[in-house]
Amino acid sequence: MRELLYLIVESIAVIHNKIMSLNDAWEYSFTDKELHFLIIGIIGMLMVFMVYPVFKWLANHNAIMTMTWIYVFTLVIVLTFAIEIGQKVSQTGVMEFADIMFGLVGFIVMFS
Repeated sequence: MRELLYLIVESIAVIHNKIMSLNDAWEYSFTDKELHFLIIGIIGMLMVFMVYPVFKWLANHNAIMTMTWIYVFTLVIVLTFAIEIGQKVSQTGVMEFADIMFGLVGFIVMFS
Protein backbone atom coordinates (compact mmCIF):
# COMPACT_ATOMS: atom_id res chain seq x y z
CA MET A 1 0.00 0.00 0.00
CA ARG A 2 2.75 2.40 0.97
CA GLU A 3 4.63 1.67 -2.27
CA LEU A 4 1.51 2.35 -4.35
CA LEU A 5 0.89 5.67 -2.60
CA TYR A 6 4.54 6.67 -3.02
CA LEU A 7 4.33 5.76 -6.72
CA ILE A 8 1.19 7.88 -7.13
CA VAL A 9 2.72 10.80 -5.22
CA GLU A 10 5.96 10.53 -7.19
CA SER A 11 4.08 10.46 -10.51
CA ILE A 12 2.05 13.50 -9.52
CA ALA A 13 5.25 15.29 -8.45
CA VAL A 14 6.87 14.58 -11.84
CA ILE A 15 3.81 15.89 -13.69
CA HIS A 16 3.67 18.91 -11.36
CA ASN A 17 7.33 19.72 -12.03
CA LYS A 18 6.81 19.43 -15.81
CA ILE A 19 3.84 21.78 -15.65
CA MET A 20 5.82 24.23 -13.50
CA SER A 21 8.75 24.11 -15.94
CA LEU A 22 6.36 24.79 -18.85
CA ASN A 23 4.91 27.66 -16.82
CA ASP A 24 8.43 29.09 -16.43
CA ALA A 25 9.53 28.32 -20.01
CA TRP A 26 6.52 30.09 -21.50
CA GLU A 27 7.09 32.96 -19.05
CA TYR A 28 3.64 32.74 -17.52
CA SER A 29 3.33 33.80 -13.94
CA PHE A 30 0.61 31.43 -12.78
CA THR A 31 0.73 30.67 -9.08
CA ASP A 32 0.44 27.11 -7.83
CA LYS A 33 -3.21 27.73 -6.94
CA GLU A 34 -3.98 29.16 -10.37
CA LEU A 35 -2.36 26.14 -12.00
CA HIS A 36 -4.45 23.82 -9.80
CA PHE A 37 -7.53 25.75 -10.88
CA LEU A 38 -6.63 25.37 -14.57
CA ILE A 39 -5.33 21.79 -14.57
CA ILE A 40 -8.05 20.25 -12.40
CA GLY A 41 -10.65 22.21 -14.35
CA ILE A 42 -9.29 20.84 -17.64
CA ILE A 43 -9.05 17.28 -16.29
CA GLY A 44 -12.62 17.51 -14.97
CA MET A 45 -13.94 18.75 -18.30
CA LEU A 46 -12.11 15.99 -20.19
CA MET A 47 -13.59 13.42 -17.83
CA VAL A 48 -17.09 14.82 -18.38
CA PHE A 49 -16.63 14.57 -22.15
CA MET A 50 -15.47 10.97 -21.79
CA VAL A 51 -18.09 9.83 -19.26
CA TYR A 52 -21.12 11.68 -20.69
CA PRO A 53 -21.44 9.56 -23.87
CA VAL A 54 -21.17 6.36 -21.86
CA PHE A 55 -23.85 7.44 -19.38
CA LYS A 56 -26.06 8.77 -22.17
CA TRP A 57 -25.80 5.44 -23.96
CA LEU A 58 -26.60 3.60 -20.71
CA ALA A 59 -29.59 5.88 -20.05
CA ASN A 60 -30.93 5.32 -23.58
CA HIS A 61 -30.69 1.58 -23.01
CA ASN A 62 -32.54 1.81 -19.70
CA ALA A 63 -29.47 0.83 -17.70
CA ILE A 64 -30.09 3.08 -14.71
CA MET A 65 -28.96 0.33 -12.33
CA THR A 66 -25.62 0.10 -14.18
CA MET A 67 -25.19 3.85 -13.88
CA THR A 68 -26.02 3.66 -10.18
CA TRP A 69 -23.55 0.81 -9.68
CA ILE A 70 -20.75 2.72 -11.42
CA TYR A 71 -21.43 5.80 -9.28
CA VAL A 72 -21.59 3.84 -6.01
CA PHE A 73 -18.48 1.81 -6.91
CA THR A 74 -16.61 5.08 -7.46
CA LEU A 75 -17.76 6.31 -4.05
CA VAL A 76 -16.73 3.03 -2.44
CA ILE A 77 -13.23 3.39 -3.94
CA VAL A 78 -12.94 6.91 -2.51
CA LEU A 79 -14.30 5.74 0.85
CA THR A 80 -11.89 2.81 1.13
CA PHE A 81 -8.91 5.02 0.31
CA ALA A 82 -10.12 7.61 2.83
CA ILE A 83 -10.45 4.94 5.54
CA GLU A 84 -6.93 3.62 4.88
CA ILE A 85 -5.41 7.12 4.81
CA GLY A 86 -7.34 7.94 8.00
CA GLN A 87 -5.90 4.84 9.69
CA LYS A 88 -2.40 5.94 8.72
CA VAL A 89 -2.88 9.52 9.92
CA SER A 90 -4.61 8.58 13.19
CA GLN A 91 -2.36 5.53 13.73
CA THR A 92 -5.42 3.34 14.41
CA GLY A 93 -4.39 0.65 11.95
CA VAL A 94 -2.00 -0.36 9.21
CA MET A 95 -2.47 1.18 5.78
CA GLU A 96 -2.50 -1.69 3.28
CA PHE A 97 -3.54 -1.93 -0.34
CA ALA A 98 -4.97 -5.39 0.42
CA ASP A 99 -7.52 -3.77 2.76
CA ILE A 100 -8.75 -1.62 -0.11
CA MET A 101 -8.97 -4.61 -2.44
CA PHE A 102 -10.84 -6.72 0.15
CA GLY A 103 -13.28 -3.85 0.71
CA LEU A 104 -13.96 -3.48 -3.03
CA VAL A 105 -14.34 -7.24 -3.46
CA GLY A 106 -16.70 -7.22 -0.47
CA PHE A 107 -18.89 -4.66 -2.23
CA ILE A 108 -18.91 -6.68 -5.43
CA VAL A 109 -19.71 -9.95 -3.62
CA MET A 110 -22.45 -8.38 -1.48
CA PHE A 111 -23.94 -6.74 -4.56
CA SER A 112 -23.85 -10.01 -6.50
